[in-house]
Amino acid sequence: MGDRAIEIGAVRIQDGNITDSFQELMNPGCRVNSFIEDYTGISNEMLADAPPCADVMHRFADFIEDSNLIAHNASFDRRFLDAELRFISRQYAGEFSCSLLIARRIYQDAPNHKLGTLINYKNIPSEGAFHRALYDAEMTAKLWMSMLDDISERFDIPSIPFSLIQKITKTPKKSVGKLLENWGATEVS
Repeated sequence: MGDRAIEIGAVRIQDGNITDSFQELMNPGCRVNSFIEDYTGISNEMLADAPPCADVMHRFADFIEDSNLIAHNASFDRRFLDAELRFISRQYAGEFSCSLLIARRIYQDAPNHKLGTLINYKNIPSEGAFHRALYDAEMTAKLWMSMLDDISERFDIPSIPFSLIQKITKTPKKSVGKLLENWGATEVS
């Protein structure tokens, strides 16, 4: 829709631990409105000294390489990521999945599925400001690892492949339990 990203953040997870992170503000070449300033805490003054989007996105593309990507409300983030990578003629080779869609299926009793609500629902310690890229990435990673643990424990699936996660996001809520029970039974036999 013509909007540009102003900050990007990500963490790398290996063997259930956050092992690396990436965070940078980026100057989109235009002013952001007061709503975005209030929502994110990122001011036009902060962006004035930030590197251009293209420079940051080249570094980010190098950071993610061919990793699989998880985002909370991934369709929103993916549109920005794809657009910014298109501007610099880069792309990613990994797969993309959404922690929001998974949470809707495995935490059906949660009050809602906003990232902050789910962090509280799962009693995940948090100290920081949501709507900043790196903090949201860190909290999404912690939620992600909690969801994997819950699925593994509840359905006796010791190792959860990314293909199963993608399948969960496309499965109707009422059928997720059966999918995971069948997957767990297949893994055991």
